[in-house]
Amino acid sequence: MAMVPSIFSRHTWMAGCLALLWPMAAAAQEQEDSEPLGDPYPIAQLQGLNKITARISNFKAPVDETVTFGSLEITARTCRKTRPEEEPESVAFLEIDEVPINASREEVFSGWMFASSPAVSALEHPVYDVWVDDCLNEDGESAQVEPKDPVEDQ
Repeated sequence: MAMVPSIFSRHTWMAGCLALLWPMAAAAQEQEDSEPLGDPYPIAQLQGLNKITARISNFKAPVDETVTFGSLEITARTCRKTRPEEEPESVAFLEIDEVPINASREEVFSGWMFASSPAVSALEHPVYDVWVDDCLNEDGESAQVEPKDPVEDQ
């Protein structure tokens, strides 16, 4: 008779654990299905400041193409933007080289830049500042990706 309560409590305990872990497994699967840094976009909208002339320039950097800003060559490797239901954020991975007229090319920055916090990962250069403004679609527009319909995914 003492064995019946032991088996009952073990099954109850296992059922309770499954009930607690099931939502976490579903959330993990949902997170695995989405991109960790948001949805990819083909164009990074950047801004640059020439500290000598105090001019701010807006320019577009298509992913995997090099654009020039002063003596800098900037290549956006990826540009991502969060979905509308998440906290707004645009983030880009940039590689920035300085190409002076009389010297050899030098990498001055390689890393992620965040539109909401440009100082977190900033280009440190005596003449230029560059930061991410937004990620754009193929048409050069800042349209958000529509949220996924969970019914269509099933």
